[in-house]
Amino acid sequence: MAGPAIERLIQTLARLPGFGPRSARRAALALIKKRSALLTPLVQALTDVAERVRFCSVCGNVDTDDPCVLCTDSRRDSSVLCVVREVADLWALERSGAFRGRYHVLGGVLSALDGVGPDDLRLESLIVRAETSGVREVVLALGATVEGQTTAHAIAERLKETRVHISALAHGVPVGGELDYLDDGTLLTALRARRPFANSGE
Repeated sequence: MAGPAIERLIQTLARLPGFGPRSARRAALALIKKRSALLTPLVQALTDVAERVRFCSVCGNVDTDDPCVLCTDSRRDSSVLCVVREVADLWALERSGAFRGRYHVLGGVLSALDGVGPDDLRLESLIVRAETSGVREVVLALGATVEGQTTAHAIAERLKETRVHISALAHGVPVGGELDYLDDGTLLTALRARRPFANSGE
């Protein structure tokens, strides 16, 4: 149907979340038809991202600066640390506008089926931050999946001997739900109604 360059574009777009072959073809055609309005700015944006974006060495967020803008914002409460699975979850919580503390991105959750163990996640740096950075509360925002709760329990167990208060998201997060798919109001309610975590010794 098309030359190799266009086919490569379609195949690349089809690998993106939410895209399949049909939606990738539609997106490719839209980009080609509106080259100056869509394709050229997209190429520039992708080039900028490829060259400049990096992972924050402190929290694991993505930004053009390291530390990221959230870690260097003096208006945020550094005594409250919110633990999330991925950057997408961090962005979801930021959209809600309910959390003004700092974050820690684990880079995944513990999963025996997928072969993800403690060494594959940013667990050790989390423990160090919680114990040495003046943190008084750790909010476990890992979703209500089995893997998320397993990871939350493992973190709580590691922090049990510290004086850090451990809480978890409460109302509004359905069992099996992922944070990135929840609306802002649900996330707002869940953050405001967070509760002590079971293993925190409280």
